[in-house]
Order: sequence, then structure tokens, then C-alpha cells
Amino acid sequence: MVEAVPQSSEETEDSAALGGYRPELKRTLGSFQVFAISFAFISVAVGIFSTYDDVLQHAGPVGIWLWALATVGQVLVALVVAQLAGRIALSGSSYQWASRLASPRVGWGFGWLTFCYLAIAVTAIANALASQALMPLLGMEPDEGTARAITLVILVIQTALVVASTRIVSLINSTAVGLELTLVVVLALTLAIVVAVTGRGSLGNLTSRGVTEHAPHYFDVGGGLMIAMIMGLATLVGFDSAANLAEEAKDPFRSIPRAIVGSVVAAGVLGMAFLVCLTVAIEDIPGVTASESPVAAIMRERLGPETEKLLLAAIAVAFFGAGTVVMASCSRIVFAMARDGRFPAHQMMRRVNPRTRTPIPATVLILVVGVALMVSLPGDALLQLITASTIIPALVYGATIVLYLAVRRRLDRNKGAFDLGRFELPVAICALVWTVASLVMLVSPSEALVPSLIVVGLIVVGGLFFAGLLLFNRQALDTEPGVTVSSDGDTDAV
Repeated sequence: MVEAVPQSSEETEDSAALGGYRPELKRTLGSFQVFAISFAFISVAVGIFSTYDDVLQHAGPVGIWLWALATVGQVLVALVVAQLAGRIALSGSSYQWASRLASPRVGWGFGWLTFCYLAIAVTAIANALASQALMPLLGMEPDEGTARAITLVILVIQTALVVASTRIVSLINSTAVGLELTLVVVLALTLAIVVAVTGRGSLGNLTSRGVTEHAPHYFDVGGGLMIAMIMGLATLVGFDSAANLAEEAKDPFRSIPRAIVGSVVAAGVLGMAFLVCLTVAIEDIPGVTASESPVAAIMRERLGPETEKLLLAAIAVAFFGAGTVVMASCSRIVFAMARDGRFPAHQMMRRVNPRTRTPIPATVLILVVGVALMVSLPGDALLQLITASTIIPALVYGATIVLYLAVRRRLDRNKGAFDLGRFELPVAICALVWTVASLVMLVSPSEALVPSLIVVGLIVVGGLFFAGLLLFNRQALDTEPGVTVSSDGDTDAV
């Protein structure tokens, strides 16, 4: 059975100890900061800014309604994830849940996939910040080499911040989230008012197929309408990132589940309202669809070039906040796995600096991965890798739901903790159905073949390291989490 949720603040401070670990990370994150971590990872403004063009090109304006469907589905997934987060509050989230509720070997698979996804996402967000926000904001012409150089600078700055202090990361992130929330609400209201006053725009856009009006295979599996689902599926993920920092959160058994569910609900509602106002404001659908950045084009046409600059500046801040959170979250996955002796160079990666109380080697590793990707991969290969990273979360969420369904009968029901009660089974089943459908939608388009193969390749690479552990360090995979294995085979509490 899973440990009961502590009912006093003093016991909550020792939640790491309840998992068998010596508390090393510093608890500095309050309820809003925890929510901000999950919301920043989702980042409504960034997600819509980056993928709205895909919707217009493949499904037309009517495709925005798929966002509502994705919101409902991802809320179901978040409810299941919150059930586990409310019972096991340790850095590493799904890695810890699977290790403790299934086996360390199963948990290793969860951890590896999560690491791959987050490490790629850190680089992807930094590169998007450089090429889609900073360069246009500064009036720089598109240039891949320049974008990569700026990306490396961004990664170095984010690494320094994550290493310096979790409190600093929290402050930056909370500021970015506050700005993003304000941005989305203000822009949505302003667009609605401008359209109402000027009469330029149309409610008919909400049901228009735009440039795809006569496109063949529109409703087919892998067709245009299904491709447009990428906006919701690629944006409404990462809500479990708060759970990766559970050992740095105050009252994690309660604050983490609330942040997970609340962030998806807030992002879904705000995103839908923004999309509706944005779409109604379009006057020339073919022209906007053909632009490099439809969101910026709409802002420029409706609110003027200065508003477009303001939008780009706010998007840049949102990108930076999201990337910083993802880096911190990824470093905690590395730290959690290394603490159990299940990550390459684990003796180094598990180290926590006594002054900053942050895992410095694990954070620097994420920087090294980003630099390697920027330097070694050509543009097309990098794009395919980033696309592949949208498939991995669906795999992890699906596996997490299966895990929950398998162990739910032996999970304690703790007073005050997040609990779906009698609705847990139907919610979990619906979430699993949705996740399977999401995977089909992500891998069925012909453009998804190479990204799908990349995911398989990442699994194979992880499998090779896993085989190495079985051959040369089997104790690490046979030992319960919270116990470290010495070179002579003896075990000690971490």
C-alpha cells in the first residue's frame, strides 16, 4: 500500500524521507508557484502562436474546435495523473510512480522516455524562442545559423538560472505566467471589441474550411482535419511537470494534484476563448493562412504593428519561462534516476550542491544535450526530432493510465488528498481511450513516419543502456527505490 498522506506541515516537509530518501532539495514553491510550473510548460500563447498555421493550412479555421476536444481529453488524463501525484510526492513523477507501484525495471522505462521528451523539448523551446520570437522582434532576417547561435546563448542563461536557485526559477516563471495570462485575456477582449466596432471579421470564420474547402481526404485517418489536432495535443501536455519538482513544493500531496488539473482546465478555457476571438478577427483567410505567422499577421492587421511587437515580446518571455521550467523539470528526472543508480554517470548526476540545493551536474547535462543537438543536427533532422517529441508524452500518459488501472485497488485513500472516489474507474477508462486515439492521430499522418521511427530509435538506445544495467549492475534494477547499491553489492538508504 502507498504511504498515507501526512496531515501536518512538519510531516509534509519530510515527504522525501517517506520515500526512503535523505531530503536534499529545498522546499520553496508555494501553491501558485506550483501551478505556474505546470501552466508555463503548457503555455497557451506559445502553443497557439507556434501551431495555429498548421490548423489553417490543413483544416481551415473550423479546425480550432478540435482544441475543445483536446482539452476534454487531456483533463481526463490530468485527473488520473493527479491521483498518483497525490499519493507519491517525489522528484521524478512517473518514474517514481512506476518504480514503486510496478517495479524498478518498469519505472526505468517511464523515466527514460520522460527524459528524452523533456531534453528535446528544452532545445525545441529555446530554438523556437530564437527563430519565432526574438529574431522577428529585433527585426532580424530569418537565418538558421543565427537562430542556432542565439539558441545556445539562451540555453546557457537558462542553465545558470536553474543551477543558481529554484526560487529564482519560480520567480521568473511566475512572472512569465502572469504576463501570459494577462496577454491572452487582454488580446482576446481587444480583438472582440475591435471586430464588434469595425465590423471587420466574421463569425462565419468559425465554421469555414478556408483554403481546404475542396481538399481531398479531409476527413480521412491521417487527413487534414486530424492533422489539425496537433495544436491541442502538442500544447496541452507537460502538466505533470510540477510533480517532477515535488520535493521542492510545500504541501505537495495537495498542491501538486491541484496544479496538474487546474493548469489544464485554465489553459483549455483561455486557449479556446483566444482562438475564437483570433479566428473571428480574420478578414482575409487565404492571406492569413499564407503568412509565416498567422497570429502575428492578425494582430498587425487588426491592432497595428506596435501591438505585433508587444505580442512578440510577451511571447518571448513566455517561451523563456517555459523553457526554464522544462530544463528544471528534466534535471529532476535525471537526478531522481541517478539517485537510484539507474542513469549513466549516476554518481555524478545525483550530486546536489549544498549551497544552491540544486542538482548542478544533472542540469548541465541538459545543456550538453542541447548543444549537441544544435551543433550536430541539420535543420530537417532537428525538425523531425522535435516532431517526434510530441509522440512521447502520449506514450508516457497512456502507460501511466494503464499503471493506475492495474494498481488502483491497492492505493490508499487518504483524507484530504486528491481523490476521484467512485468516478476513478470511468475517468481512467475514458482517459485511456482518449490517449490511444491521440496516439493514432499523432502517428497516422504520412509526415509522422520519420518522427515515429525516431521515437523507436530512442527506445532502442534506452534499451541498450537497460541491457547494460542488467549485465553489469543488476542490483540497481532489483533494489527498491530509496536504496542505493554500493560497488560491493551492499545496500544502504539514500
